[in-house]
Amino acid sequence: AFQGCTGLTSIILPNSVTSIGNWAFQGCTGLTSIILPNSMTTIGNWAFKYCTGLTSIILPNSVTSIGYEVFQYCTGLTNITLGNSVTSIGDEAFYDCTGLTSIILPNTVTSIGKEVFRGCSGLTSIILPNSVTNIGKEAFRGCTSLTTITLGNGVISIGKEAFRGCTGLTSIILPNSVTSIGNEAFRGCTGLTNITLGNCVTSIGDDAFQGCTGL
Repeated sequence: AFQGCTGLTSIILPNSVTSIGNWAFQGCTGLTSIILPNSMTTIGNWAFKYCTGLTSIILPNSVTSIGYEVFQYCTGLTNITLGNSVTSIGDEAFYDCTGLTSIILPNTVTSIGKEVFRGCSGLTSIILPNSVTNIGKEAFRGCTSLTTITLGNGVISIGKEAFRGCTGLTSIILPNSVTSIGNEAFRGCTGLTNITLGNCVTSIGDDAFQGCTGL
């Protein structure tokens, strides 16, 4: 609908709007402000991809799902508030959002998809609620500033390369709910000095801690 409208700086959506379609605002590089109504339930794939001027956004509590690559390459995005009804975050949703420093995930989120926060080099800390059961492949890969992550008691599996290259991570505690650690999950985490494995871990993937020279 507004794909590539580089001169668009702000937009207010009325309460009659319930969904934003695929690519709706993709490439709107001048967009700095958008207000989403409380009637909004879904945000389509690639909806705000390459909106490099967007600095913050608030998703109302009515939103239940965020599509694939929705905010990918939104390098100016520093703050985002997720509503209390979000259950799923699509793959690569915040890929390369280098300006993002923190995000609070509501207790409704059940899984962190593939490469969701990959390349978010400014992200310093994150808390995963107990509702999260799976951390997807490369979910936090390349989050070099990430120093603190708290895993909820519901996490069962940590995907392949989930924290690869998180050089700022110094310690991590895996809850007893974790049963498997994927291949290369912590590969290249050179700052990692301590890790506590829960009592239910049954498998540790190939090269899971390769290059963790500080461990």
